Amino acid sequence: MAAVAAVLLAPLAVRLLAPISAEGAAQKQKVSSVPVTCATCHAAVVNDFAHAPMRHAMEPEGADPVLDANPDLRTEQSGYTYRIETKNGKSTYTVSNGKETLTLPLRWHFGMRAQTWVLEKDGKFYEGLVSYFPGIHGLATTPGDNKIEPHSITEAMGRELPVWETRECFECHATGMKAREVFTPEKLKPGLDCEHCHEGTEQHIADAQAGNFKTLPVSLKKMDAESVSGFCGQCHRSFDTVIRNGWHGPPFVRFAPYRLSLSRCFSGNDARISCLACHDPHQPVSHETASYDKRCLACHSGNATVAAVGTAEAAPKTCPVAKANCVSCHMQKVDLPSGNLQFTDHFIRIVKPGEAYPY
Repeated sequence: MAAVAAVLLAPLAVRLLAPISAEGAAQKQKVSSVPVTCATCHAAVVNDFAHAPMRHAMEPEGADPVLDANPDLRTEQSGYTYRIETKNGKSTYTVSNGKETLTLPLRWHFGMRAQTWVLEKDGKFYEGLVSYFPGIHGLATTPGDNKIEPHSITEAMGRELPVWETRECFECHATGMKAREVFTPEKLKPGLDCEHCHEGTEQHIADAQAGNFKTLPVSLKKMDAESVSGFCGQCHRSFDTVIRNGWHGPPFVRFAPYRLSLSRCFSGNDARISCLACHDPHQPVSHETASYDKRCLACHSGNATVAAVGTAEAAPKTCPVAKANCVSCHMQKVDLPSGNLQFTDHFIRIVKPGEAYPY
């Protein structure tokens, strides 16, 4: 950052030391009017983030790659037929029982690959009862809605969302939600931008344009595992959130911060076990199991430095079976009850074949 500051401020220093001609004044005005964005200094990170799942947590209306690639999706369940149709950049969600038909525009597309839609009808918001799953290249019941037995065309269309849940959905999938403001989804920007996670980004950009690089957003890299878990858990669900709501069972394996905190090796003040130790939020998630080995071996190796937690503790055990592809054995893959989605269980442990899902 210091080097960037020097580059940006050097021309300013020259101008301050020399008389400003009319031409120089015009040039100064031209330079100062150039907009500064995060990409001005962090081009590589911004470029990577453009392809990350969080940036595409919500796809914009009329520009949804999933529906563009699947313009006519259909399924039938519980006596109702569903159709997601895309034409000329516009998508619709239709449900019918043969006697009644309900068609609504698709405006809010949640998810980069697997995708769920939020619908609006008569001023109320609904979670579509069917979602798109890339594993089957088609539609199936939305996770969590498997027990719903619709008794009307509206109930078959989707699950009505309470106000608090609607706000939470948009707050985690879009940018621009302000606390204590009237919920207006049309004003939100699809997906997450820098400000969503790096509080103070907008002020930092404004100050940087004026040559002040002292107001830096808080660095998440300096946070310990407990703080990171709580931070990421705002959307991905923390241990406290899951316990407070009494959520149990395989459907909640997708809440990684909660599952990670159950691990014996989880230590709140050790950054080696935080979410950021394994995942760069600016990058697409790696599905290569071997890519995580060095993170595991940062603790579970003969050369690892043991972090003291309160009092001295024994060195982490080393695996007697293998020294590679650690997560293939110690982080179980779990299918959601529908069987259409699979998540990695972040409860790190010795996984025994055939054992029941641990709560």
